[in-house]
Amino acid sequence: MQTQQTTETSATDQTAADIADLERLGAVVARLGLQAKVRTAGRLPYLDVRNPRAGRLAEAVYVQGSSYWWSWAERIAPREDATATAAILARVLRTVGEEPAQ
Repeated sequence: MQTQQTTETSATDQTAADIADLERLGAVVARLGLQAKVRTAGRLPYLDVRNPRAGRLAEAVYVQGSSYWWSWAERIAPREDATATAAILARVLRTVGEEPAQ
């Protein structure tokens, strides 16, 4: 029984760390003019990132292991580099003619 409780605690601690990193990324993304909200319903928490000027330009970003991931399971950038991840998201989610956020 101790092993099961330890495993559940580890999973809970990891989920809390994932949510904290997604929130940190969300703050950086928001400074670049995008909307971001951590969603926890479902199996894995994710960051819902949207361009407020074009609601269809949106993406779910996951964090797992040492990286941030696109919804189709392609690596975006290292987990410790929220600034680079946010810059990539801003570039991908910008509208035609919109200058990339700095």
